Amino acid sequence: MPRHQKQRKKFMEHSADYLVLKGISKSFGHFNALNDINLHIAEGEFVCFLGPSGCGKTTLLRIIAGLETQNQGQIIQKGKDISFVKPVKRDYGIVFQSYALFPNLSIAENIAYGLVNRRQSSSVIKARVTELLQLAGLPDSGDKYPGQLSGGQQQRIALARALAMSPGLLLLDEPLSALDALERVRLRTEIRQLQQRLGVTTIMVTHDQEEALTMADRIVVMNHGVIEQIGTPEQIYLQPRTQFVASFVGKVNVLRATALGAGRFRIGILEFDCPVWGDKFVAGQAVKVYLRPEDIVVHRDQPSQPSSAERPRGTITKMEFLGAYCHACIEVEGLDKQSVTAAIPLSEVHQNDLKAGTKIFLELVPAKARIFPVTKEASAVNAEAA
Repeated sequence: MPRHQKQRKKFMEHSADYLVLKGISKSFGHFNALNDINLHIAEGEFVCFLGPSGCGKTTLLRIIAGLETQNQGQIIQKGKDISFVKPVKRDYGIVFQSYALFPNLSIAENIAYGLVNRRQSSSVIKARVTELLQLAGLPDSGDKYPGQLSGGQQQRIALARALAMSPGLLLLDEPLSALDALERVRLRTEIRQLQQRLGVTTIMVTHDQEEALTMADRIVVMNHGVIEQIGTPEQIYLQPRTQFVASFVGKVNVLRATALGAGRFRIGILEFDCPVWGDKFVAGQAVKVYLRPEDIVVHRDQPSQPSSAERPRGTITKMEFLGAYCHACIEVEGLDKQSVTAAIPLSEVHQNDLKAGTKIFLELVPAKARIFPVTKEASAVNAEAA
């Protein structure tokens, strides 16, 4: 097991529950925004709510903050029932997408706002503001105003203001979505490092898969008001439990196939063994095979001791340059007119002179495949084998 996976496992085994959600449901008129949400979050954990627009992730965050009231369910924070406690009485800091800084107050006054309302002494406020400006990487910006700062700098100040009262829980509502790509990468690294340094339990709402995969200890994937899967980034990406998770998180090839029984499957003329799924499907059952682009190996020449059933021939129809690697769209012979996308390192692209029109041979990695029945909704039971 890789080192970072061991660290996450050890973290989860030795951390107590800080926030517990039990049976949270919320409806707006006839629309069910959330349906029976159950979740345990450990103290010091960084959790991302990930999902498409309208899946309920922001509504759930607002319920935790007390800005919305659930129709059913219970919220326990550090052993205390806060299900219907007013927002001002809850122990959290929150950062919004829009920064929400007071334009007529200086940066120092923005950070100090909550401390002033709590009637802290001027010396305590000054020391705390100085500390937070240092943490935000803007030690000399206290006298400036929000309009004088860039978007990334303003978001750092919004984060500092949220941390001013030393909350036990930090809530982040898509805090990076208004920033440019380079600033987002820089700031997400800084936020994660700061969270780890302070040890504050954090929940972040995002629709950006890369943010969730790089920042979170665990990801809660949501869709249509329910939780599809909870797991580490590695589990979510490599072991999706439903078709939605497999399709939503990362790029994936979805291929029509037929189960032959005893862990053997056929896609067109291609037959392959995948023993881990042996007792999940009966012979003749229609299935879908989900395979990541990086799990399709491209050979320029026919491999030694070839088998046309296992190494089908294909033609590259399009090359998509993505920096360190390329996505090759491939029309494959014998796969019932199904095309696939393979991820190929740029060095191999140049070495083998791969381009549109190039004839190649494919090698699938069936051990990495996720296989689901052909139904409207994926069956998590059929995705248990990992």
